Amino acid sequence: MELAPDLDGRTALVTGSATRVGRELLLTLAACGADVAVHYNESADAARTTAADAREYGVDATTVQGDVTDPDDVDALFTAVEADLGTVDVLVNNVGNFDARHWEDIEWAAWRDVVESTFYGTVLCSRRALDGMRDQEWGRIVNVGFADSDRMHAHPVNFPYFVAKTGVLMFTRMLAADTTEDGITVNAVSPFAVENTVSDVSSFPRGRAASFEDVAAPLLFFVSDAAAYISGENVAVDGGRLPER
Repeated sequence: MELAPDLDGRTALVTGSATRVGRELLLTLAACGADVAVHYNESADAARTTAADAREYGVDATTVQGDVTDPDDVDALFTAVEADLGTVDVLVNNVGNFDARHWEDIEWAAWRDVVESTFYGTVLCSRRALDGMRDQEWGRIVNVGFADSDRMHAHPVNFPYFVAKTGVLMFTRMLAADTTEDGITVNAVSPFAVENTVSDVSSFPRGRAASFEDVAAPLLFFVSDAAAYISGENVAVDGGRLPER
């Protein structure tokens, strides 16, 4: 991509990067020279394929398994990355489960799964990443949000996901304020809908969903030196969509 940062010598961890958006974001960072850790929970084969694809860019790549809602798993997966690739310089919190049913139809276990994977996973991984980032006085944390999370727009379905994503945005701003003296920036990239996730795009701005490249562009800016003085910000990748209230 144009204006891609030079990430040679950096290590990037993208949670949930075996498939879909996480995979594309990880490969984008690998294309910029970052050594990458492909995180998965159950998709081991896909993770190995993604790591092999990342190595085509001439970087080191490893796979790490873990449940991001479990503090012990989070510590273990970071320890594994540090042993293989070194300190995590760039963390992309991408994991977030989705349940499109009406909120009254979602079992409590499913509610917890969505909220814990989306919000608690972001908190736990960020907290663990800060250990190394603070020691070296440099780090980039980018959280994947949702385009309506800063508008408090109500949706008729998937309550736990949207509530959790709003929490991710608030956490982004609070963590940014807490790391102003540490050489660390914390920002969010928030798509509405991404290619291959929806079929009917007739009502979308520009007649399409966001491409993977659309989502990757602000990520690359946030991890670059050009964004060293930008923290606590959120970029909505939605083509200018303004939801009705």
